[in-house]
Amino acid sequence: MGAGMSSDSGPEGVSGGLTGLGTLPEGCVAEIMLRLEPAEICRLARLCRTFCGAASADLVWETKLPRNYMYLLGKASGEDNSEGRRLSKKEIFALLCRRNAFGGANMEFCLEKKRGLICMWISSKALSITGIGDRRYWNFIPTAESRFQTVAYLHQIWWLEVRGEVEFCFPEGTYSLYFRLHLGRATKRLGRRVCSPEHIHGWDVKPVRFTLSTSDGQLAQSKCYLDEPGSWIHYHVGDFVSRSSDAPTGVKFSMTQIDCTHTKGGLCVDSVLIWPQGFVGGPPTASCPLL
Repeated sequence: MGAGMSSDSGPEGVSGGLTGLGTLPEGCVAEIMLRLEPAEICRLARLCRTFCGAASADLVWETKLPRNYMYLLGKASGEDNSEGRRLSKKEIFALLCRRNAFGGANMEFCLEKKRGLICMWISSKALSITGIGDRRYWNFIPTAESRFQTVAYLHQIWWLEVRGEVEFCFPEGTYSLYFRLHLGRATKRLGRRVCSPEHIHGWDVKPVRFTLSTSDGQLAQSKCYLDEPGSWIHYHVGDFVSRSSDAPTGVKFSMTQIDCTHTKGGLCVDSVLIWPQGFVGGPPTASCPLL
């Protein structure tokens, strides 16, 4: 049947008395697309003009957008929604799926395509780091291995304390928070990536403690030894639930190792990530036991 339709009717309509895909009502095609994922919709849009038209319909893409998409659009456009009100729902979806900076140039978010939840990245420059102003302990170094092109590098310190917070209207769902860390300083030599272990010490004495708290009383704590030099690792702090996409959720998080009996060093702090629970992507993830 499919071969007959393809050969006799062509991609656009009727020929030789047979019905082709192009003769299907656009509304019926749109109803089918309501039940598909965005990538599948885009593939079907290439079949013919009818499918292309249905794949651009607002009613299709509105179901793929989170309920608070106008709030997210305001964040992406610097609180100015005037342009967004002239965009189609498909264009809004595409805009939100790209990298969108907010809160200056040190935070970004994008829409996770399958579930309409949010992925967020918070640069080390947006974090409060004890001793960051003293170059004997910390300094910011450029690197192409960070989406922000800069990481905070720890030479040596007694008291490790890194804190941050964000307030955001997260679409309803469960989110996981991670610290993206690297033991050793990665550089390129003769075109090859090499990792300098020069300052790595102290991480095998006591574990690093991670904490997470939200403005509505959710708490999570974990601890982990840092013992994988040479690779970027996502250290899982904990999970939290956004129960309303219309109300902002305040999220505070920290990474500490404040046992002053020994120094520690050789650590790159890139960013904090907030991803939908179960989201797959990026470097390896370390499983840290809950406290």
